[in-house]
Amino acid sequence: MAYLVVRIKGTVNIPSWARTTLDNLNLDRRFRATLVPETAESLGMLKKVKEVVAWTKADAGIVKELLEKRGRKDGYKPLTKADLPKEFKSIDDLAAAIAENKVAMSKIEGIKPWFALSPPKGGFKRKTKQQYSQAGVLGDDKELVEIVKRMI
Repeated sequence: MAYLVVRIKGTVNIPSWARTTLDNLNLDRRFRATLVPETAESLGMLKKVKEVVAWTKADAGIVKELLEKRGRKDGYKPLTKADLPKEFKSIDDLAAAIAENKVAMSKIEGIKPWFALSPPKGGFKRKTKQQYSQAGVLGDDKELVEIVKRMI
């Protein structure tokens, strides 16, 4: 599985070490989402910046929805079938490969490694300044997929 990571907080008052980690995760702005492989290194990076981002395990369904509606290629144009790497016949195949850690978003040529999302329709139902365990949305959030569906 891959992790779906969304930056919840903005760019103000973020320490330089956290900014570096967020840049490595391709999360340079608020409400940017990315898909990172499920490894010990990426989990360590996520725990390091848990005060700024929310993450959860991504299934092929949400990955496909993100690629279709918010996937962008160079020049910030929407993705088409011609933009997909040659080994993938459709967006479904690419979404399944990303969700199963077979290919990383950052390794795909010509496709932006992040998704620009809008604020969630209906707002956040939980606090955006607290961890998921304290009735917030930050950190390892089990309900993040529903929030992202409202942000697409």
